Amino acid sequence: MKSPESIEMTVAGLTLDQVTRTPIVVLKDSENKLQLPIWIGLLEATAMATELEGIKMARPMTHDLMKNLLGELGGTVKRVAITELKENTYYAVITLLVGDREVTMDSRPSDAIAMALRSKTPIYVAREVLEQSSVLQQTDEGNDPDFANVSKEKWGEILDKMSPDDFKYKM
Repeated sequence: MKSPESIEMTVAGLTLDQVTRTPIVVLKDSENKLQLPIWIGLLEATAMATELEGIKMARPMTHDLMKNLLGELGGTVKRVAITELKENTYYAVITLLVGDREVTMDSRPSDAIAMALRSKTPIYVAREVLEQSSVLQQTDEGNDPDFANVSKEKWGEILDKMSPDDFKYKM
């Protein structure tokens, strides 16, 4: 799916909105020039954090169960993509490989990201989504934005100025 229409991204980390105490997952590109914060639910943040930290639960969590079921049925997660941003709501799809066919399923971005982490598959974000998000602003030269040297403190300032309504998706 790597194409001019999408950019492969990874999970840079999880943080909390200082005002609403809502979890935020931050995606970044491989060059660390683009970052996309998405407000998510507490349960989804927990699912991501346990996988990122390598914490094994005594019983399977929901995303573990989904991955296990898919594997037992002979399927795999091929990739996930955040495809749209409409009315402050992000939309995503999970592409599955089942036998010799691809199946695309609608998903909340947080669930898609949690599945990508568990299955070690790529996460793509549509360029249009990045362009629509207000975090991505053109530099003075009109080039692609460069967030490579943004400190944690500066990100804190950026996120403090933002409203959850700027990025959240509705559950």
